[in-house]
Amino acid sequence: MLNNPALIPSLFKEGDKRMAYVGRFAPSPTGPLHFGSLITAVASYCDARAHHGQWLVRIEDTDIPRIYPGSENHILACLDAFQFEMDADIIFQKNRLDIYDAIIDQLHQKHQVYACQCTRKMLGSNHIYTGTCLNLNLSFEQKAIRVKVPDQNICFKDRLQGIHSSNLQQDLGDFVLKRRDGIMNYQLAVVVDDYLQGITHVVRGADLLDNTERQIWLGSLLGYPTLQYMHLPLAMNAQGQKLSKQNLAQAIDLNRAPELLQQAIHALHQPHVDLDTPKHMLKQAIAQWDIQQIPHTIELQGTYL
Repeated sequence: MLNNPALIPSLFKEGDKRMAYVGRFAPSPTGPLHFGSLITAVASYCDARAHHGQWLVRIEDTDIPRIYPGSENHILACLDAFQFEMDADIIFQKNRLDIYDAIIDQLHQKHQVYACQCTRKMLGSNHIYTGTCLNLNLSFEQKAIRVKVPDQNICFKDRLQGIHSSNLQQDLGDFVLKRRDGIMNYQLAVVVDDYLQGITHVVRGADLLDNTERQIWLGSLLGYPTLQYMHLPLAMNAQGQKLSKQNLAQAIDLNRAPELLQQAIHALHQPHVDLDTPKHMLKQAIAQWDIQQIPHTIELQGTYL
């Protein structure tokens, strides 16, 4: 348990049984939502509702310097325009930094993390961290904080992509939980908040597939239950790149919500839904939801603007 349980806001009380299905949509406000984000929102929403589960929204904004002005408002406007119905208030990770620091303290007490003074220049092009600072017992002040990883395969069965496996020590090395500038790493925040929100099923893009073993390992260190994962194929632009904020993907046009919703459902290879209000279209999509129809690939065929 954490040193200060009062820091932990949660949707459940200690001893309560968790729901069978709690899903979430967790965008980052580093730019406006694009069509690829809409596909993820639709799939996570329909999968949760088809399982008679809950659907939550979390804004993953720990990387505060990269927050794009107005993007949080655009996310909220999209949720309204597409008439998604949430089962709890939205949480913002930038308001929960004390919680993540408490988790790092817990891991520190168990000797599972250590301070690292290595800079990107020092590491060079080597993407596998070799444990340079592992045994130096450095102070945590103004240092990156790394978590120790095992020399063993971590495997999981993705609901779409099948068996996925990684040896974190050989493929990545000890990875960062908190940067030297104090920014919390995505890997820590997502694991902690999935647990605290009672998330059982994660539906997200295949670009995050390689993060999963890290999150499974970190969750196991903290004694969290194992989640079910489904990584969706990625929508591509005309240049063959995944739709992303970095590739300047076009922002969702809120005035075209029904049309774009129909296109997102089609991109997921789901049965046709009639143009109507988004609420009625989502209801029809949920009634017809079939993940076996979603392509079991990393990329969607065709171009999506």
